[in-house]
Amino acid sequence: MLRYLIDPANAVTSFGILSSGVAIYLALQGDIEAATAIGLWAMLADQLDGILARKTPGRSPDVAAIGKSLDGFSDIIYGAVLPSVVILALLKGNLASLLIVPLMLLAGSIRLSYFNSFGLSDGSFTGVPLSYDLPILALFFLVRAWLPENVFSPLVVTAFVLLAGLHVSSLRIPAPGRAMYLGLVIYSTLASSTLLARAFLS
Repeated sequence: MLRYLIDPANAVTSFGILSSGVAIYLALQGDIEAATAIGLWAMLADQLDGILARKTPGRSPDVAAIGKSLDGFSDIIYGAVLPSVVILALLKGNLASLLIVPLMLLAGSIRLSYFNSFGLSDGSFTGVPLSYDLPILALFFLVRAWLPENVFSPLVVTAFVLLAGLHVSSLRIPAPGRAMYLGLVIYSTLASSTLLARAFLS
């Protein structure tokens, strides 16, 4: 089985899954900003693996099939499980987390099941992709210092309840072009670096 990971795209997907595992560990230790920072690596790996898959010549059907399945697992881990664990840690397991975490996991699972079954439609996603979650979560942590603490957590919870609804909505989201991909890479790299530096210096 491990021979399938020699494929460049599958190797990058595997790196993303490992990054998600490290991020989940950090979140459970209470280092939620560092967890979000590392989680962004998994999201970036997800953006890169598809490009590598398309550019790898002579990629066999069985390697591609393993890659597609592996990518789906990576998506649910970094796109739904990790943000849920971060919010669970943020809310310290209170009643609100008992409500929002199952909601986020269900919405993420439905969103990915729909996408895996139907894919893009006329160059657009149906529902907001899960890859939006970690960049949005990172943005909240980046501006946290300017928000009262009694406002920050309810704001994050409200945003992610709304986001869970948008994941399973009929909203049409255009697939990102090259400029948006570049912007996402730059933003995520800067956000990850800033949050990691803050975590290590605190």
